[in-house]
Amino acid sequence: MVIALFSERPWQPRNDVTQPIPFSHRVHAGINHIPCEYCHEYARRSAFAGVPPVERCVGCHGINGGYLRPTRTPLTEHSGSPFDIRWNRVYNLPDFVRFDHHVHLHAGVKCQECHGAVQTMERIVPAYTINMGFCVNCHTKRGVTRDCFVCHY
Repeated sequence: MVIALFSERPWQPRNDVTQPIPFSHRVHAGINHIPCEYCHEYARRSAFAGVPPVERCVGCHGINGGYLRPTRTPLTEHSGSPFDIRWNRVYNLPDFVRFDHHVHLHAGVKCQECHGAVQTMERIVPAYTINMGFCVNCHTKRGVTRDCFVCHY
């Protein structure tokens, strides 16, 4: 039982994630130089980076004659409204891990240090395996705490 639980590792980053719309980080963050925090607005003040509401897209792309293209994914009674995009997680940490985006951003950690060169990615794929070793190496390099209670519940 314990072996099966830890062998599945549901918190491991996933390479096989498909998203409900074909959003390009390469175009937005790379070509257009839109900062990560413009869309992921909660990252600087919250534990979670968050995903942008569709209104954020409409702010740049407009609507009714703007640049938004309809998706080929039909809406069903289970998919919600067209203004409620349900993104699929690429990164997921175990419940016993405490991670705060805002703490790391305020410490000067760049998004790319954990997520890779997002600005070059058409679709987000894990650049690194985010695990305890990855985090401890970073904490050691930066000379910050490695006390268990800081990151674990």
